[in-house]
Amino acid sequence: MVLGVGAQTGVDYDAARLKAMEPTVRAFCSAVLDHSASIGVRGEFTERYLNDMGFRDVEVIGCPSMFLHGDRLDVREKAGTLTPDARIAVNGSHTAMRSGGLHRIVERTHRRYPNLRYIGQNLTDAEQLHWRDVNSPAGRIKLMPTHPEHPMFHEDKVRVYIDPQTWFDELRDFDYSFGSRIHGNIAALLAGTPATVLAFGSRTLELCRYFEIPHQQLDATAPDTDPAELYEKADFGPLTGNHRERFERFTAFLDKNGLQNTFTHGDGGAAFDERMRALTFPEAVRPWIGNDPDELTRRFAWMYGRVSELSADNTKLKRELTRVKSAKSAKAANAPGIASRTSVYRRARRAVGRPLRRALQPVRQPSSKGDGTA
Repeated sequence: MVLGVGAQTGVDYDAARLKAMEPTVRAFCSAVLDHSASIGVRGEFTERYLNDMGFRDVEVIGCPSMFLHGDRLDVREKAGTLTPDARIAVNGSHTAMRSGGLHRIVERTHRRYPNLRYIGQNLTDAEQLHWRDVNSPAGRIKLMPTHPEHPMFHEDKVRVYIDPQTWFDELRDFDYSFGSRIHGNIAALLAGTPATVLAFGSRTLELCRYFEIPHQQLDATAPDTDPAELYEKADFGPLTGNHRERFERFTAFLDKNGLQNTFTHGDGGAAFDERMRALTFPEAVRPWIGNDPDELTRRFAWMYGRVSELSADNTKLKRELTRVKSAKSAKAANAPGIASRTSVYRRARRAVGRPLRRALQPVRQPSSKGDGTA
């Protein structure tokens, strides 16, 4: 069963770039439809894309994340205008920051709103905050607030959430959220916080259109845009008013495909919610900007665990290398001149050598100049 797949292209919905993968898409969709009644897609563009390839058993159902609360979606009413002391959350992909110009809007917002917080959404962001690790192409983009040289990093205005519940709980206290990340803003809406999406790709745009989430295209958004302008224009009536109809369409899709759900066949999630309330969830990952002993202890404990994991992996690879070498020697004895085309040793080095060397390197403390070196 496929619950909300999306084809990825630009906001112009030009499917030409997807041509090369068409044989794979055809094989995949054919296999899915051999075992299910229909394919659920995120929105209009993906529906048209599959229809054009001859697939008719396609239904627009959006994204399941929007139905966390079933047929309810309670977004707080806007309170006048955003004032300079408003708590604002912002999000954005590396691509939207680097080539979409989102960084200019973030920089201006940072200057005008002291209670701004950037929320990252991937492992690269988390590694930058936790270890100041910039050893990846994405990690070296200094326009990202998660980069150790960015002012928001040093002001402790960046977070990455390990669990959605912590994410919801903290966003509930914000006045507004905006940015190019669709699920960053869906998280805000699920927490009851008004949000606007600056669409930068087809999957984001078609979801916004289907759910009637306030949005506008990033390429049509001026660099000097103030979030107060976006907030003022946002209309949440269609989003909340038509939510129940979209939820019923989603559950009908589940029924058609023989999938039970807690809202139709259970207690509406009451027992699950009760168990969730009894749990303690991990705090957000925050920027490493100090030398507090407890912080250092936690970070070095994590590093020690990673070194132990890599050492165990290395031991397994060495055993596998010994086994393959023995097999290769035996084979060579029976068939002289025949050699393996792929070196297991080289594969082992590629798989574990670089991360192990990086993990074993001594950690240098940040300099007094705050250059973010670790």
